Amino acid sequence: MATYHTARAPAQAPARLAPDGTATVQSATSDMGPGTYTSMTQVAADALGLPVSRVRFQLGDSTMPPAPPHGGSMTMASVGSAVAGTCARLRQQAVRLAIEDPGSPLHGAAADDIVVENGRLHLHGDPGRGETYQQLLARTGRPHLEARGGYTPGQETERFSTHAYGAVFAQVAVDERLGLIRVRRVLGVYDAGRVINPKLAESQAIGGLVGGIGMALLEHTVTDPRDGRIVNANLADYLVPTNADVPDVAAV
Repeated sequence: MATYHTARAPAQAPARLAPDGTATVQSATSDMGPGTYTSMTQVAADALGLPVSRVRFQLGDSTMPPAPPHGGSMTMASVGSAVAGTCARLRQQAVRLAIEDPGSPLHGAAADDIVVENGRLHLHGDPGRGETYQQLLARTGRPHLEARGGYTPGQETERFSTHAYGAVFAQVAVDERLGLIRVRRVLGVYDAGRVINPKLAESQAIGGLVGGIGMALLEHTVTDPRDGRIVNANLADYLVPTNADVPDVAAV
């Protein structure tokens, strides 16, 4: 059984909607393998009512708005919350612009009655009454729309303890005469909260299971007792799991 504290930290992520109906979102986070580019693009696209292909997420530059370190499984909860909040404000800004513009087919409509899908704002229940982001910006003469904002954890982080949970089951074979251990099968079951991208989440979980095999059976750091130097600081002497060491691995 396993439990992991789900941490969150302040993050910022401004968003800009261009005249061609594409959006750019930035944050000084990073992507060292879990698919941050993909997942943040999905979050932004969902909040803006745009296809994923019309959204560009930029990261990896310290001149961009600040974000927490990429670790502790807190990037989605922190940066993702900033992206979702800022993009929602940007969408609301476009909606207000449309309902206040006498030239818009949505003029005078209630903001809560407007839906944004595939880059097009339209009245709920009347899809024919609407316009695209491009049409809105072109008619109003706006070079772009921009929203700035971020995410800051509230008092709930002090009032409640939040965790993700898991259980890992392993089937192992042992040769008593040769002293060999072979992992036959590993299954990890996780309660990770809301999953943004199932494929990325599954890959992360499988990577953790493979890493666990390495930690338990293969990996070992050897230091020189005279000066503390690590003497096996290479992949020839520091063993990590290869395909032959990884059995039937699954994560759900």
